[in-house]
Amino acid sequence: MAQPLPRRGASIVSTGAYLPTRVVTNDDLAHMVETSDEWIQSRTGIKQRRIAAEDEFTSDMGAKAAQQALELGGIAPESIDLIIVATCTPDTIFPSTACHIQRKIGATRAAAFDLLAACSGFLYAMITADQFIASGVYKTILVVGAEKLSSIVNWKDRNTCVLFGDGAGAVILQHREGSRGMLAFNLGADGSQPDILSLSSGEGSRFNAETVTAPFIQMAGKEVYRQAVSAMNRSAEECLEKAGCKPEQIRWFIPHQANFRIVEAVAQRMGVSLEHFVINLDRYGNMSSACIPVALHETMMSGKLDRGDLVLLVTFGGGVTWGSLVLEW
Repeated sequence: MAQPLPRRGASIVSTGAYLPTRVVTNDDLAHMVETSDEWIQSRTGIKQRRIAAEDEFTSDMGAKAAQQALELGGIAPESIDLIIVATCTPDTIFPSTACHIQRKIGATRAAAFDLLAACSGFLYAMITADQFIASGVYKTILVVGAEKLSSIVNWKDRNTCVLFGDGAGAVILQHREGSRGMLAFNLGADGSQPDILSLSSGEGSRFNAETVTAPFIQMAGKEVYRQAVSAMNRSAEECLEKAGCKPEQIRWFIPHQANFRIVEAVAQRMGVSLEHFVINLDRYGNMSSACIPVALHETMMSGKLDRGDLVLLVTFGGGVTWGSLVLEW
């Protein structure tokens, strides 16, 4: 009997990132709401965040991250088969942000669509892209996580405005001979808890312009913390088991950058030192779907990733949604 062919999974062949130039510190926020640098750092670990210009939109940031990934990978825009953009702050409901990015980078052959899973969006998009490559349908896929969260933050609410920032990250995926690529993943959702982290009103079918003004992020902080720690830990453990890996075999854990307390609790439950966790939330805050690709890019550019290293990505977001992914660099 013929042996089945090995799975042709996707590998990350290039990364890119873009952060707006404007830096907003905790002290800056203290002039806007009743808060302080000490209060914010002690509860979140965040020191500052990047905020996009008024005329700088999600597709602008996503396109710049994508262009860097193309340049670093030596990949022509015309070779991109598919663009998936993870975002909960699209430029417009339609056309999709992916279509805006396609135009801006000149990826004339690419199909394009947006994917919305809040802060879990980038992992959902990565795993979706892997299925296209493993099936042989596409060879080269651009996955972007980009957000302009400043556009949906209530700058008068000190419990939420201190948490979020803007930015974009991108990866280019291909099958790479000699690399196992994505080894295992775990995705999950619990739609029975929509209110612990949500947008007060979106531009969907429930939006009523006569009764609702601007939509804002709403969050039940204590419940989000509890659910995030539990879901991220459970997802990571299940993913490691599927991959046949133990935590000590992972070179880098790259978690969603929401709150240092959440990352610390996940590390403690897994019995892993924080030295093995990539953390940049002190500089950028929570950028939702952009957190993990920006952290990936910075880790690669700092020379901390070698071919064959194992990396675990794990996240949690509104919906509620969660996910994890083990990949070989």
